[in-house]
Amino acid sequence: MTFKAHKIKTTRGLEGMDERQLLSRITLNPKIFGGKPTIRGLRIKVESILALLEQGVTPEEILRDYPDLEPEDIRACLAYARH
Repeated sequence: MTFKAHKIKTTRGLEGMDERQLLSRITLNPKIFGGKPTIRGLRIKVESILALLEQGVTPEEILRDYPDLEPEDIRACLAYARH
């Protein structure tokens, strides 16, 4: 699978990771959740974060509830969903 790289700005207005770098944060491991996409090998599924966002939970709330996550992880989930 190939992805087109786009520069993505952070909420701080600074140039952030390109899409390829964001997508590299998404990992697939058959030993974790049966190979479903997770974030950086943590036991946090991409689909769980996307479901929270869909329900209206803010990124700030997600980061508070999942202290191992970084803002770029949420952006990586959104980038993954676009593909």
